[in-house]
Amino acid sequence: MNPALQGLVTILVGVGGCLAYYYVSNQVLDRVLFPARGPNAGRNINRANMIRPWLFLFPALFALAVYLAYPVVETLRLSVTQRLPGGGSVFVGSDNYTRMLGEPKFWEALRNNMLWLVVVPAASTAFGLLAAQLTDRIRWGNIAKSLIFMPMAISFVGAAVIWKLVYDTRPADQPQIGVLNALWLMFEGGPWSWLLLKLVPALLLLAFALAAAWIGWIVIRPVVAAGPVRPGPAGILARAAGALVALGLVWRSLTAIPGVLAADLPYGQPQTWLTMPLWNNFFLMAVLIWIQTGFAMVILSAALRGVPEDTVEAAIVDGANPLQIFFRIKVPQIMGTVVVVWTTITIVVLKVFDIVFAMTNGQWETQVLANYMYDKLFRANDWGVGSAAAMVIMLLVTPILVWNVWNARREMR
Repeated sequence: MNPALQGLVTILVGVGGCLAYYYVSNQVLDRVLFPARGPNAGRNINRANMIRPWLFLFPALFALAVYLAYPVVETLRLSVTQRLPGGGSVFVGSDNYTRMLGEPKFWEALRNNMLWLVVVPAASTAFGLLAAQLTDRIRWGNIAKSLIFMPMAISFVGAAVIWKLVYDTRPADQPQIGVLNALWLMFEGGPWSWLLLKLVPALLLLAFALAAAWIGWIVIRPVVAAGPVRPGPAGILARAAGALVALGLVWRSLTAIPGVLAADLPYGQPQTWLTMPLWNNFFLMAVLIWIQTGFAMVILSAALRGVPEDTVEAAIVDGANPLQIFFRIKVPQIMGTVVVVWTTITIVVLKVFDIVFAMTNGQWETQVLANYMYDKLFRANDWGVGSAAAMVIMLLVTPILVWNVWNARREMR
């Protein structure tokens, strides 16, 4: 059968089956189980109406159980068992987790995932917020939004192929088709080279340190500053941990500035960008930032349009400048949306696989948890350690999902 026809038949069977299920189940409910006749007609109608929502929810609950709950339980089982060569498996307890924790590649993947978690959500949200604010102030803003949002229509693999061409390297005696190398070969070590390749990166590191310090202060301020509302013990611990992370980022950024200014750069030689440890991770992150900025811009643009004009006009009357209006009036009012966008991108980052697989396949110290899991499951055929890695990813994602649901319900109340 032609694949297109097979897909159409599948859709028709699925839709027809759901419609038939809804019709038959409601007929059985209303005519057989709880008929609306006789002395108990009223009671039967109420009972049928109590059961009816569950009839409509059952297909979705069944699909979730089959395609979500069962795989989670089966992955947990595989993570504590070892497959035998002749078939079957034997229970090994935490041995798979112990072997996983003893592998340097796992710690490399975990370290890289944490680096992605720090950089990608922050950069995507910041650029998306900046784009949302600026495009709302120009006449051709809708065209700009369309161009910025366009990468969202590209698959991660397609985006990885595009950016792999950007980072492409050819021998020095051949024309460079990679945009980054073509730009790199324009520098010869003069004043402009020092300005663009040393001073600008140093200033960016300084700006990042200041931003991290500001975020750290916002996180820890409710604990150290006297106020009517103080967080509980769990809140104090979480805020202290966040402030320590911010302080660590400030320290790392400031200590890296002298090295950037004193670096001896290989001018005139094409660079293999994706083989440079540490920096290649940032080159991979650029792909996901490029994709997710459009998502953040669309959501935050809608939130900015929902800010009451009365508050902005009152701030203008009080003499506030555009920066003060943006950071002190608009951003606090859309902070809930900013957090949702941040956490949504965080979940995407924790599961990132396609970009790394297509561009480096985890080589040159770019391994991430999802790629590590794939290598163990389908290359090493080690289902125990691969399933253990999958459980680690799920444990990292679950608290963020739970917090998102809790926060959404709190806002609804």
